[in-house]
Amino acid sequence: MPNFRRVLSALLLCATLAACSPDYNWRQVQPADATFVALFPAKTSSHTQQVNLDGIRTDMAMTAAEVNGVMFAIGSASLPSAALVQPALAAMKTAMVKNIGGAIASDKAVAGPLPLNEVVADGSRNGRPLRLTARFGARGQRVYQVVIIGAPQDVPAEAVTTFFDSFKPGS
Repeated sequence: MPNFRRVLSALLLCATLAACSPDYNWRQVQPADATFVALFPAKTSSHTQQVNLDGIRTDMAMTAAEVNGVMFAIGSASLPSAALVQPALAAMKTAMVKNIGGAIASDKAVAGPLPLNEVVADGSRNGRPLRLTARFGARGQRVYQVVIIGAPQDVPAEAVTTFFDSFKPGS
């Protein structure tokens, strides 16, 4: 019986420690080009690709991290003219909602270090329900999309707040 108690105690200790280990390991990220600073919930990966924003061709840099099937990403692109900012932001929003086959549930302005438009859309991919929560904004000729995509039940409200509130555009 003493061995059983030791094993049970060890199992309870392991269970307690496992319950304390965070899924979200927040870390500050600033890309080499200093286009933004933000907290991400896990190690990030980055890449740049050419995108077509409804006829506006530009290179978009993306930095992203995934935790439990939930994607946290920030994309930014520099545009050749200020006149292209609003059309590019509209195209980014449309593309993100379309990417999940979604319908916009909420679309509102949000105050912050720069004016942002926050969109919440519900959709699905491969039969799996998804929620997109994204903010779109610009500083000068640089446009930003700050995005969280995941199953609605897998996206904790405090993770959304932490990620969005930590975003600071570059100067």
